[in-house]
Amino acid sequence: MRAPAPRRPFPLLPLLPLLLLAPLTACATGPALEDRGRVTAAPGDSRHLTVGSAGFTESDLLAQLYALLLNRAGYRTSLITVANRELYEPALESGGIDVVPEYAATFADWLNARTHGSGARPVGSPGLGTTMNALRRLAAPRGLTVLEPGRAVDQNAFAVSASYARQHRLRTLSDLGASGLKVRLAAGDECVQRPYCAPGLRRTYGIDITGIDPKGVGTTQAKEAVRGGRDQMVLTTTTDAGLDAFGLVLLADDRHLQNADYVVPVVNRARAGGPGVTRALGRLSAVLTTADLASMNREVDQWRRLPEDVARRYLREKGLLG
Repeated sequence: MRAPAPRRPFPLLPLLPLLLLAPLTACATGPALEDRGRVTAAPGDSRHLTVGSAGFTESDLLAQLYALLLNRAGYRTSLITVANRELYEPALESGGIDVVPEYAATFADWLNARTHGSGARPVGSPGLGTTMNALRRLAAPRGLTVLEPGRAVDQNAFAVSASYARQHRLRTLSDLGASGLKVRLAAGDECVQRPYCAPGLRRTYGIDITGIDPKGVGTTQAKEAVRGGRDQMVLTTTTDAGLDAFGLVLLADDRHLQNADYVVPVVNRARAGGPGVTRALGRLSAVLTTADLASMNREVDQWRRLPEDVARRYLREKGLLG
């Protein structure tokens, strides 16, 4: 993923009781290493599927959307929250979880590091096609199928106050670089060295980053610092639901510094790799946008609506549920 790579600046949902998680961790080993590359099970079509959430608002919403669409297609579903990729990905391999929402570049780099070691060169890139090819090569030997991405993308993004953008006529990060303005950036402290944060902003856009204010990624404190003028820009994500409340606007990543973190469903091939699941989830990928995700995040995080209710309303509005 584009670093600093938090997952993500939304409140974590509570984990399910340990009694529920224990079976997952016990069986979440997946194919033995020596068997990787020889996973030959035909695509399956189990009628009872477990949909996983990674434990933050957006992932929980996506899991609810998936479950509702699968139910409509005739599947019975259960939902489980496992807020740690180190746990839920092996469970996905073993069939403890059948379907999970993921992010293309982030998951490609994670699988690459797991396969080739933590020092492996990242395979995620700004190009969606390149990223998806790498992701599918890494996922297939583990018995996983990566379905088609849609238009929704959750990438690192950078925001400034709306008044600052108007004053300096800024719409893109290129505009900010060309302005010559000195910029103090509210972000995680790792932004100092991560290639998609401060170094990338300097190299790709020529932005004069004078310092990092270590207030975290998309936090209330970071946004408040930009609204109050102590910092000029904040690191957040493209589906951040709270920008409007602080009078902030995103600057477009017009030179494509960030990697292609498109939302993709990932399924256990032997249990959920058949055409029924692909068709059901493809209906969502065909309509879901980045703006849609941000709007639904806002309903849950700020308006305190239940993710299932928000997901159901969205699908009905799009004509995907009766």
